[in-house]
Amino acid sequence: MATLSDKIAQKSAHVVVVGIGYVGLPLVAELARSGFRVTGLDYDREKVRLLNAGESYIQDVPTADLAPHVKARRLAATADPAILAEADAVIVCVPTPLNKTKDPDMRFIVAATDEIVKHQHPGMLIVLESTTYPGTTDEVVVPRLTEKGAVLGKDVFVAFSPERVDPGNEVYKTRNTPKVIGGATPECLRVATELYSNIIDTLVPVSSTQAAEMVKLLENTFRAVNIGLVNEVAMMSRRLGLDPFEVIRAAATKPFGFMPFYPGPGLGGHCIPIDPLYLSWKLRTLKYQARFIELADTINSSMPAYVVERVTEALNDHRKAVKGSKVLIYGVAYKRDVDDMRESPAFHVMHDLIGRGAEVTYMDPHVPSFDEEGLKMAGVDPASSFAPYDCVVVVTDHKRLDRERLLREAKLVVDTRDALRGVAGDRSKVYGL
Repeated sequence: MATLSDKIAQKSAHVVVVGIGYVGLPLVAELARSGFRVTGLDYDREKVRLLNAGESYIQDVPTADLAPHVKARRLAATADPAILAEADAVIVCVPTPLNKTKDPDMRFIVAATDEIVKHQHPGMLIVLESTTYPGTTDEVVVPRLTEKGAVLGKDVFVAFSPERVDPGNEVYKTRNTPKVIGGATPECLRVATELYSNIIDTLVPVSSTQAAEMVKLLENTFRAVNIGLVNEVAMMSRRLGLDPFEVIRAAATKPFGFMPFYPGPGLGGHCIPIDPLYLSWKLRTLKYQARFIELADTINSSMPAYVVERVTEALNDHRKAVKGSKVLIYGVAYKRDVDDMRESPAFHVMHDLIGRGAEVTYMDPHVPSFDEEGLKMAGVDPASSFAPYDCVVVVTDHKRLDRERLLREAKLVVDTRDALRGVAGDRSKVYGL
């Protein structure tokens, strides 16, 4: 009888990816491209329908990367967890949000693991890719998979391998981004490495699942803390009458000892606003306060309100009140040139301005409409004039922004991204961070 290693080597292993969103779909595409039979399991029936039709619903994954594999019957999707009974390997890519008190919300990991247990059979590989606190794999996943007597490293293989998806990145995709893997046992690491070596150019094995979990949190905490620093630099620079972007760009010319980060309207996306708080939560259970993380979160979370204050100041300087003013938000995606709106600071800015009585609309070439965070809007045509608005707030700096036209037409601009640097025109109506 073929072992799991044999099946992986022969590419006869059936891989099920649980969660086919921004992390799972690129993984599904890479596995199918490498010759594995792959099934995406998701309770979002629209995603299932689109994938089974060979159509992509994520900007970074072209339909051409899916359709041929669907046609060849190597790739499919389902909402029925019974497919797990056929799986040789299961990769879990479910959300790990925070609850209202900013504590980890583990229900999706727990639900996915419990569903796997219902259909578990000897010789399965289970890999968790969802970002979580150190200890999750060994404390939450492994006990469930072994509670009925399955022997870890023999009957069931468990590993953690953090996702490193960067939406909109034109250079680093799934295959050429080095991948960290930690196994629950050395044998678990060996089997997981055998699978991922088929789809990833460079693997980075570490000593344990906890080490792999910590790697991901360090990566994103590093960014969150440094962004918090430059956001505070922006506020300090405002008090000093300096341009923080000029200061940072000049500092970045130093060829050693400095890495540039840039301020903005707040954190967005699926990682940086959330992941460091998983680490600080874990440390609180050990009676340790992660002070850098908590301070950075306080500063970064305050940036949308700071942007609204800058809008208020700008309107006041032009004898306008926020109440009754027409304000256009340019960009609701959390970063440039993507349609990903998760945790976007634009929503906080919009809510606050609406609460102050402004008439708010938005423009985003990648997001024609949205129903998120208690707001439901259709965007205005990106080719339409900026002239009707009392203030334009650049929250996301898309490449398709017509900067010259914005500076020419707009009455007033609050530029949180330094998008208008170098654009010729009347700079007196431009307010930065």
